[in-house]
Amino acid sequence: MKILVNGSTAYDLLLGYNGSFADAIDTSALDTLAVSFFAPHFARHHGGTAANIAWSLNLLGKDPMLVTTVGSDGIEYRNLLENRGISIEYVEQLQTAATATAIIGTDSSARQITFFHPGADADGSFPDLLDRREEISHAIISPRNAVLMMEGIRWCTEYKVPFFFDPGQQVLALSDDELRFGVEHSEGVIANEYEWGLITDRLGIDEQSALETTSMVIVTRGDAGVTCFSKEGALNVGPCTPDQVVNPTGAGDAFRAGFLAGLQSEWSLIDSLRLGNAMGSLAVEIEGTLIDHVDRDAVWARAEEVYGEHLPMMK
Repeated sequence: MKILVNGSTAYDLLLGYNGSFADAIDTSALDTLAVSFFAPHFARHHGGTAANIAWSLNLLGKDPMLVTTVGSDGIEYRNLLENRGISIEYVEQLQTAATATAIIGTDSSARQITFFHPGADADGSFPDLLDRREEISHAIISPRNAVLMMEGIRWCTEYKVPFFFDPGQQVLALSDDELRFGVEHSEGVIANEYEWGLITDRLGIDEQSALETTSMVIVTRGDAGVTCFSKEGALNVGPCTPDQVVNPTGAGDAFRAGFLAGLQSEWSLIDSLRLGNAMGSLAVEIEGTLIDHVDRDAVWARAEEVYGEHLPMMK
């Protein structure tokens, strides 16, 4: 069975600032905001929410169905994915624009400011997947062109594919009605603390009211771990501490892959969240977002050391 991953494929430009963004921004003068951050560190990597998630799912032995769009400079990325055993059947390539680009600035406290150019994804399309419906067990709708996010949500809703709504950086691009539709028709919502705060403010809801229409709300909290709200209550899962912190970019996507892999293997919710945290801890140990290799025994051992219980076998 496959996991449908609908989202962006992008090139990431990573900039590192040796200081605090918060110290440089005067909240009493936001109307005249004009700041510049000197970034001595620069790197360019493969990224994008869907590609990141699909990549980590593949490392865990899962079979992602990647639905995304690249541009005229995307052939090398397509080849990279294919060489790793990730199907590019639904990796659309358009020659009219460049591949999406994310410019991600990170300060010394792991705060981030991101600018995202959609590139070819702005003109992308959602494929006809009806003949593949029976192959799909779960789906995740992650940030990309908002129109294509909504097409994915409507397709999953129509054909009864349980999906997780992961609006991420596109919270601001989606209308209130679109956000509400995504929440109400999803199997669950996944967001970081800041994104979930925006959603609750926009829709006038909290975790309990959201659970009237969706099964769970998963709020990632960085180095504080993750909280999953469900009808059984709030489940707090502490962090899986990395050996080192190089760059936090991509940790959330690795978490999502681990969590989805656990669910598809019919694990308990807490075990799936623990695997998500363990995968996220691997992502922060590297510069880019695509983990080159996963030693599953080492990942399982890391989770057991932190949580005191062994994770099940992956189905």
